Amino acid sequence: MIIQSMQKNGLILAAFALATTGAVALINDLTKDKIASQEQQHLMQLLSQVIAADKYDNTLYLDCTTSNALELGPDGPHTIYRARLNGEPSALLVRHITPKGYSGNIDVLTAVDRQGLISGVRVTRHEETPGLGDKVELAKSAWVTTFNGVQVEGEADPKMNVKKDGGQFDSFTGATITPRAVVTSVNQAAWFAKTHFDALFNAPNTCEVSQ
Repeated sequence: MIIQSMQKNGLILAAFALATTGAVALINDLTKDKIASQEQQHLMQLLSQVIAADKYDNTLYLDCTTSNALELGPDGPHTIYRARLNGEPSALLVRHITPKGYSGNIDVLTAVDRQGLISGVRVTRHEETPGLGDKVELAKSAWVTTFNGVQVEGEADPKMNVKKDGGQFDSFTGATITPRAVVTSVNQAAWFAKTHFDALFNAPNTCEVSQ
């Protein structure tokens, strides 16, 4: 009697597990296209924040390459999106990371053209101290927009420092480490993009299979 009861309960559990697994698979199949579409829209919204609309006419998230260059920080490969206008290279939108934040890695997106002119920068992920280091985030302050229009002229461009270190960027009261890390990382990423501009545009497109 006990064995029959155990067998019955086992069959019920097995049937329940199969039904649940099937339901999850069905929901995943029905929603995967919508989720992928929303992810692409979110990515496009982010990319369009760092480059003006009249500087490109291609679909940015479908045109990219990757790099493990040390200048772009740890945890590579880093994605580099390519902006084209009338088929010609216009700008590179570089994802890079600095490990020198006060609370660890800070993820950054920087757009730069062939001349090393920065059109926009956004901090896309960080764990900096709320009210102090988190001012690198646009939602907290406009500090990150002070990169707009700056032209990087060297691997260690003197102006690409916070004012405390002789550069042109403000630091935050009680939180110099964070803006210093972001400014240095943007300098290195922008200079890497400028000095490898043609090679990055000539590299195979990896976005269609990775995004």
